[in-house]
Amino acid sequence: MAAKSSTGLKKETAGALAYVLSVVTGVFFLIMERDPYVRFHAMQSIVFSIVIIAINMVFSIIPVVNLLVPFLMLAEFVIWLILIYRASQGVEWELPVIGKYARKFL
Repeated sequence: MAAKSSTGLKKETAGALAYVLSVVTGVFFLIMERDPYVRFHAMQSIVFSIVIIAINMVFSIIPVVNLLVPFLMLAEFVIWLILIYRASQGVEWELPVIGKYARKFL
């Protein structure tokens, strides 16, 4: 039988759901969850989302770099999908830099 989190979900499912609505589900699972696996993914979701929002704001202001925004958004989307997939598979995949901050904030 698969390990359950304190929310009653499988820990892999809860970890993946932490990324679905970025900061919203990240904060929800960070507050409601006791499992370290789920809490890591929740915190990484929050940090990743904040970094992405900040990068998008900076890139949208700079005219020359503004042309790269669609490619940046595609890369962000792909990373987001990979994070959801890896969490659902039970892999605690740590993003470079962002993952280290997520662990530090926990």
